[in-house]
Amino acid sequence: MKISVVIPALNEEGIVGRTVQSIPQEKLEEMGLETEIIVVDNASTDNTAQEASDAGAQVIHEAHRGYGNAYKRGLNEATGDIIVMGDADGTYPLNEVYEFIQPILNDDIEFVMGSRLKGEIKEGAMPALHRYIGNPFLTWVLNILFKTGISDAHCGMRAMTRDAWNKLDLKTAGMEFASEMVIEASRKKLKIAEVPITYYPREGESKLSSFSDGWRHLRFMMLYRPGPFLLIPGVIALVVGVTLASFVWFEGQSRMHSLILGSLLLLIGYQLLLSWLYFGAFAESYGVTSSRLKKKLINYHSLEKELLLGLLLLIIGVAIGLNVLYNWSAGGFGALSQIQQAMMAMILSMLGIQTIFSGMFLSLLLLNKDEKVKLGHN
Repeated sequence: MKISVVIPALNEEGIVGRTVQSIPQEKLEEMGLETEIIVVDNASTDNTAQEASDAGAQVIHEAHRGYGNAYKRGLNEATGDIIVMGDADGTYPLNEVYEFIQPILNDDIEFVMGSRLKGEIKEGAMPALHRYIGNPFLTWVLNILFKTGISDAHCGMRAMTRDAWNKLDLKTAGMEFASEMVIEASRKKLKIAEVPITYYPREGESKLSSFSDGWRHLRFMMLYRPGPFLLIPGVIALVVGVTLASFVWFEGQSRMHSLILGSLLLLIGYQLLLSWLYFGAFAESYGVTSSRLKKKLINYHSLEKELLLGLLLLIIGVAIGLNVLYNWSAGGFGALSQIQQAMMAMILSMLGIQTIFSGMFLSLLLLNKDEKVKLGHN
C-alpha cells in the first residue's frame, strides 16, 4: 500500500523543508507503506520549491494561486492508495501520519478529519477569535445544514482513500475548498472519522484573513443551502409584509407606521426570494449543486415572462402614481391625502423593476447552462 502526503506551499521558505523531513518515511516503510511526498509550490516568490526538493519531496508547480487550486493539482497528481493532507507551515503533526491514518487502515473509514478542538492547541497557535467564535460557529452551521457530525470543520490535516477522492468532484479555487470537501464527503455518504491532533504555532507569515475567509466559507455554504439563509426569511418577511399592507389597504384606515413597515417587509421578502433564485441558478449553471424545486423553476425560466410581469407591475404602479400626482396638483399641491395610493404605487413600481432586472440577471447566469445544453444536443 502506498501513502501520498500532499502539502500546498506559498512562500514557506525556512519551514517547508523541516515539514517534509518530519514525515516518518522509515517508520511508514517498516509498516509496509510506501511513501510519496508531494509539495505543490503555489507560485512562491521565495526559495520554497528548492527547499522542498532538497528535503526529498516531489515538487509540483501550480501557477494559479489559491488553496483549492493547489490542493486539486496535488491530489490529482498523487498516486497513493491513501492521501494525507497537511500544511507546510509546521502547524500540523505530520510526524504522526501513521497514527492519523489508523481509522482507514483498520476501521474501513474513507475520510479522516483532524480535530484541533478535541486535541491540544499549543499556546499562540490559534487566535481566540478563531478558537472560540469563528471555527465553532462555522462548524455548527456546517453540521446543522449538512449533518457532518464533526467538531472542527476547518482543520487542514485530513486523510482519505484514493476511491474517496475520486468520488469528490470539487470545484472551488480558494479557502472554500476546505468546506466543499467536507460537504461533498457528507453528501457522498463517505464513512467519516475524527482524530484529535496537536496544533502548533505556525512559522512565517499567516496567509489567513479572519473575516474575509470566514465569509467565503459561509457564502459557500449558502450556495449549497440557500433556503435557511434566504428562502425561509424571505417567505416570512413577504407574508408579514403583505398581511400588514393588505390590512391597512382594505381597512381604509391611515395607519402609516403599519403601512410603511408592511411595505418594507414585502420588498425585503421579495428580494430575499429573488436572491434565493440567484444562488440556485448559479449553483445549477456551474454544476455545484441542484435541487428539484430550483431545477424546475430554472427549467421553466423565461425572460419574456418575467419582463411582461415586471412591466405589468411597473405600469400599474406608475398609473396609480400619476393619478395621485394629478389629484395632488388639482388640489394645489397642498397636503397629500392619497397616502395609501402613493405607497401602493411605490411598492408596485419597485416590484416591477426588481422583477425586470432579476429576469435579466437570471438569464445571464443561465447562459452557461444553456450553452452546455446546446453543445450536448449537438
